[in-house]
Amino acid sequence: MFFLKKKEIPLNEVFDVEFVDIHSHLLPGIDDGAKDMDHSIALIEKMISYGITKFITTPHVLGDVYPNSTALIQEKAEEVRTELKKRGIEGISFRAAAEYMMDEQFVERLKQKDLLTLKDNKILVEMSYFNAPYNLFDILFEIQLQGYKPVLAHPERYNFYHRDFQMYYKLKKAGCLFQLNLLSLTEQYGKGVQKTAQQLLKENLYDFVGTDTHHNNHLKLLQKIGDKKTVKQIEHLIKNNASFQ
Repeated sequence: MFFLKKKEIPLNEVFDVEFVDIHSHLLPGIDDGAKDMDHSIALIEKMISYGITKFITTPHVLGDVYPNSTALIQEKAEEVRTELKKRGIEGISFRAAAEYMMDEQFVERLKQKDLLTLKDNKILVEMSYFNAPYNLFDILFEIQLQGYKPVLAHPERYNFYHRDFQMYYKLKKAGCLFQLNLLSLTEQYGKGVQKTAQQLLKENLYDFVGTDTHHNNHLKLLQKIGDKKTVKQIEHLIKNNASFQ
């Protein structure tokens, strides 16, 4: 008996020219992503080979662990743009926002409107993988009261919701947009996350996608999303990301 090999689609055919990656960690040395400038450039070059030419990179802003200021993030983004130009890497768009942990420090930044948006009023937010903030829905309400729209990073990775799927509907009702980590469709974060991502796709609860690239292994594994079935599932989300241009 012969088995047909699953047909893979090259990633430069998956990501169209309008696609904007809205979640990555490509700024050098300020979080758990790129370690230095050479690493930043190497990651960007690999992503360009995948057909990704528009980047809104999103370093962590996380309490005392990654207390990255707006000024520092913008400064690092400018350094990367300068280095890209110096190396003759052209035809790409590269700017920075942030991935904000919804903690006490975030609430203070929110009051001061000291936030970097993905575009217009959309901000990328996350929460701990161990538990949601006790005042999560108050924070989500305050975000919108201040004129912002929350884009929740990788909702499929919050294991505490896996057995309480209705919470995803509650989050959507509370005004959250959902961003799928493309690597969640692989074994990167485990079977539970993979299964929940598939369920959220089936229920049509996602709005956008992101690579959440931190390092080379992520980009190597990303190639696994290039099968026909997966591409069909996410093609509408790939198109949605063009709205961030």
